Amino acid sequence: MKAIEGEAGRQPIMLMGGLGLAMFVSAVLLWFASGEIVLAAAFTLALAVLVSGAFVLDRMRAQPQSDAPSSPDWSVTFAAIEQPGIGVAITDRANRLTCANSEFVEWFGAASAPPNLPLERSAFEALTKVAREAWRDGSARLENLGGGEEDMPSWAVSAERAGRGEDHLVWRFRRIEPKLIDALASYDVTGPFGRILSRSGIESAITSPEGLIKSVSAGFAERAAGDPAATLAGQDFVSFLRSDDRDRIFFSREGRGGTPQTLIHIPLEDPREKYASGPDEAQSLMLLVDSGVGIGGGWDGSSQAGVAQLEALLGQLPLGLAMTDRDGRFLFGNDAFLRSIEREGRGLPAFPTDLVVREDKAALSDAVRRHGRGPATSGNMALRLTTNPEEPVSMGIAGVRGLGEPAVLLSLSDSHEETQLKRQVAQATKMQAVGQLAGGVAHDFNNVLTAIIGTCDLMLLRHTPGDSDYDDIQQIRANSNRAASLTRQLLAFSRQQTLRPEILQLPDVVSEVGPLIKRLLGSRIEYVVQHDRDLGPVRADPQQLEQVIMNLAVNARDAIQSSGDGSGRISLSTRRVTVRDVEKMGSDILPAADYTVLVVQDTGGGIPAEALPKLFEPFFTTKEQGKGTGLGLSTAYGIVKQSGGFIFADNIDGQKGRATGARFTVYLPVHKGEVPQKPVEAPVEQSSEWSGGGRVLLVEDEDMVRAVAERALSRAGYSVTCCSDGEEGLAEIENGGEFDLVVSDVVMPGMDGPAMARGIRKLLPDLPVLFMSGYAEEQLRKDIDIPNMHFLAKPFSVQQIGDRVAEVMRKASAK
Repeated sequence: MKAIEGEAGRQPIMLMGGLGLAMFVSAVLLWFASGEIVLAAAFTLALAVLVSGAFVLDRMRAQPQSDAPSSPDWSVTFAAIEQPGIGVAITDRANRLTCANSEFVEWFGAASAPPNLPLERSAFEALTKVAREAWRDGSARLENLGGGEEDMPSWAVSAERAGRGEDHLVWRFRRIEPKLIDALASYDVTGPFGRILSRSGIESAITSPEGLIKSVSAGFAERAAGDPAATLAGQDFVSFLRSDDRDRIFFSREGRGGTPQTLIHIPLEDPREKYASGPDEAQSLMLLVDSGVGIGGGWDGSSQAGVAQLEALLGQLPLGLAMTDRDGRFLFGNDAFLRSIEREGRGLPAFPTDLVVREDKAALSDAVRRHGRGPATSGNMALRLTTNPEEPVSMGIAGVRGLGEPAVLLSLSDSHEETQLKRQVAQATKMQAVGQLAGGVAHDFNNVLTAIIGTCDLMLLRHTPGDSDYDDIQQIRANSNRAASLTRQLLAFSRQQTLRPEILQLPDVVSEVGPLIKRLLGSRIEYVVQHDRDLGPVRADPQQLEQVIMNLAVNARDAIQSSGDGSGRISLSTRRVTVRDVEKMGSDILPAADYTVLVVQDTGGGIPAEALPKLFEPFFTTKEQGKGTGLGLSTAYGIVKQSGGFIFADNIDGQKGRATGARFTVYLPVHKGEVPQKPVEAPVEQSSEWSGGGRVLLVEDEDMVRAVAERALSRAGYSVTCCSDGEEGLAEIENGGEFDLVVSDVVMPGMDGPAMARGIRKLLPDLPVLFMSGYAEEQLRKDIDIPNMHFLAKPFSVQQIGDRVAEVMRKASAK
């Protein structure tokens, strides 16, 4: 460059020298020709001025224009810094963004300049340190700048000082992605994953970059070598395969007699890192797929024969399947699909969106369009059909390829039984929750009723008939007994009532309650009773069984009175059902056994179909508001179930399929043991014959119940020691207290009655215990399981507790 500039500088000097010589020669010739020296001098001067002006003009024209101010061309800068995968930004000394490429703007935005990037505090401090070192040392680097969260990326960052005055920093950000592919590369295809693929007709193998086998699935080993346990490690993968003249791939061991395979090669590497890690360092996942696997496999999907074969295949499947084109128009649907949407005999509508409610149309239309035009994918979505908008169904949607034009496969299963089962589970859960609540309420209420009834009994001992207060006390006692009956109903439908089962004949119970039923039905309703012969005995509480019959009869009476003119017929019959009869019924609920069956049916028009599943729910009623509590049938259900039986409700079909009445069927298992003789009632004075007295330890946490029981036992001649909880009662025994009987509540705060009884039995193994409780006796005996244990149900009267204590004391003294 300097040589060129020197040569250019010498050219004007040589030119000036040549012009000067020419001017001198011209002046000499003019002087000789004219002889006028002044004329020659003037000519020379004028020529010199002209040449000088031309020289100056030429120099001005040749002067470079680099010193003139001009704006920089940023397009060149942008083109230079635009690098794929690397974010570049240029900042000045005030950390203002001068320019940035598209990668940086996409990652951090155009309003952010390093180090002030939208990252967490630690990342900002790290970038500030990089900027400080770059201004000081000319460049700086950070190998890993975290994004702050597990799913956020990280970057490798570098900063370099640049510019004429080195007053700019050039930042470069390279994104570091997590190497998710490492998990695939180390996946063991010899385990459950490989077996799942093999069952689906897909064999798998992991190979090295050289094509050597590292691991194979058991199915691959069996088809390639005949031994599912063979590892085949280190052998050439392609040596186990062969191809024919049509380039179809087979297992070498199977030959052309085997199934053609589709080979899928999946490199286990991240394509963004292949240049950094080397092109031939990644392992590969090899998948061999049978040609018949998947929809469209095994035939030419573009042919009409292939589509017809597919329709015939799908038509035989129990799963509801239908197919639409890529625009969402139905092509066909099998019979199971038509049954699921309740369109048998009417065919399919034009579009799937015609099957669902208005709120789900847009979502279904978008899903069908997305699966029809995108890659082959599948998914499920919850929809509500117009035929049953209250019960959502799950519809499977899958994009189908290989049948010519892209299509969408819809699957819909008949979930009626599943929905019914869910409803039954929800009902059972509700019954359990309400039963627990009712049991707790009844237990507490029984304590209150025990105190009221006991207090009334004590007051009646001081009053005689004819006193002014006698009738009022009797009225209080009668109302308390009615309240006790209500608690028994609450415990009945919760299956926690105290049963006193006996071995009895069902016709005897029907005969006992018959007169009362006739009075309740009135003269306009006919009451018919019919009994089978050779009925087996059943074990049940007769009073509770009478309540079941009364509830069913009253329910039938109300149905007749509300359905017409109030006249009708109620029939009550008993039947004998044997094991063979139950087996012929094929019921999934009723175990195979001998039963005595009670059938109550009426002519009241039947039960609405929507009410049948909820009929035995507590507080559910079809009667008008104020005319039913909803406890009658639920109480009957609880009594029957606790007695080991089953109760069913259905309608009696009349002409043209119309229901003419309802029918309730109660199955009670036949008692197989010995039928005991009915005990002869002891004289009323038997309990008072015990005159030996005794020492009683009374443990009760309720003050009012404890006071009533203490006064009742004291009046009966017993020495009573009272305790308010289990710890205090056990302490009385441990301190040497001598007692003949322990009377205790079951549920108490702190140490309950059974825990106290077990502690007492360790000290006095033969001491009898009498438990008082409002819960069911059978359930308590199962939970407590203490020998020589007796039970007294709440609420009880003064006479009942005295008689029960005397009975226990008499049995203890007889041993």
